[in-house]
Amino acid sequence: MNAPLADLGVSNPVLAAPMAGGPGTPALVVAAARADSLGFVAAGYKDIAALTGQIDEVRASGVPFGVNLFAPGPHPVDPAAFEDYVRAIMPEAQAHGLDLGTLGIIEDDDHWREKIDLLLSQPVPAVSFTFALPDAQVIRSLRAAGTLVLQTVTSPAEAAAAAEAGVDMLIVQASAAGGHSGTFTPKDTPAAIPLPQLLAEVRQSVDLPLIGAGGLATADQVAEAVRAGAGAAMVGTALLRADEAGTSLPHRTALTSPDSRGTTVTRAFTGRPARALRNRFTDSYSDIAPHGYPALHHLTSPMRKAATAAQDPERIHLWAGTGYRHTRDESTARILQELASTL
Repeated sequence: MNAPLADLGVSNPVLAAPMAGGPGTPALVVAAARADSLGFVAAGYKDIAALTGQIDEVRASGVPFGVNLFAPGPHPVDPAAFEDYVRAIMPEAQAHGLDLGTLGIIEDDDHWREKIDLLLSQPVPAVSFTFALPDAQVIRSLRAAGTLVLQTVTSPAEAAAAAEAGVDMLIVQASAAGGHSGTFTPKDTPAAIPLPQLLAEVRQSVDLPLIGAGGLATADQVAEAVRAGAGAAMVGTALLRADEAGTSLPHRTALTSPDSRGTTVTRAFTGRPARALRNRFTDSYSDIAPHGYPALHHLTSPMRKAATAAQDPERIHLWAGTGYRHTRDESTARILQELASTL
């Protein structure tokens, strides 16, 4: 167990990853902590009121926890490419009675400054960042407030930059991970490097405690990551069917469908590379989707919400890592304990 995590009272080295957009819930975070692990409130896509409410709910349980933020790393979409994409996917939205042509380009920072101000005024035990590396002053301020600072990285170069900025720990994410890649350079899809190899490469470039993430679906895979240099592991896909997860019904159903055709890395839904179960939308639009986050996220969001409500899995971002076939309906505690069983 990495010393910084042990200092928070964590003894189960399999942590619960933040899962923005629904699957991550306060109940899941609390359940992870009560299994001697650590969970993270997913701040992504939430306004400050919603985030404050979830933090307060978890804090009231008296357990250690973290908060995960999307660090702003602007990647504006090309306006002409955006308009071409709107026209291409318009029929998919129209299938649910939506007109995407009225939305326009939305570029924002996900309430970044407000969220940092909240975490400085009401410190939490841990904060993790993904998508980009925050300014070193933000990191110093959080640490000064008594917060453990973690950074998601996908390469030795990103790890070196994070170490230089002063973070406490690194979450080393392999490309097998479900959902968004934490890469700092989303125009480049991260190389398909196995997690043990990536951990070894990062270990050669930095001397910080490492948490391995991406494709960890069995106890043997977790143990392999630990042997490769990780002091802990982090799992997300493994918890998508957990009792406490807020995963939608069509998403849960797709994870167990005998017709599943595996996963793919796509930017079709959000303009950033993310691993999802293949469906009609990924097959039809992955090759033509422009780079540009969060513009594409905001563009497709109404369609995805409507499709989820209609239980239409072909137009939903079915985020899932390569180990999705190992997911099961079980309590968060039982899943995390079994994944740590061979350590």
